[in-house]
Amino acid sequence: MVELADMLNDVIGSSKKHPLLNLFELASELIRAYDLEHFDVPDAKPQELLSFLMEQHGLKQSDLPEVGNQSVISQILSGARELNVRQINSLAKRFKVPAGVFFERAY
Repeated sequence: MVELADMLNDVIGSSKKHPLLNLFELASELIRAYDLEHFDVPDAKPQELLSFLMEQHGLKQSDLPEVGNQSVISQILSGARELNVRQINSLAKRFKVPAGVFFERAY
């Protein structure tokens, strides 16, 4: 499923109206559900986790073009903007972590 999501991500790119977008979102949701069921997901907000991973890897906002420009990254890190499915999959692939860690848990 991850390979399918990666392939779809490559094909769709940043298009918000691509005909395969619904399939990509479905694959991503299935990955998220699997990750939540099979992996111990840290109890941290997505922006906190992203900030931590950036610090651990010595990255700046400009080092994450697959997520967006510096303004988008800044909004995500401040909590003003949520990560979308494409961004989550890109970050999971980059940092080699389950995509589910970037989904905020509802309590």
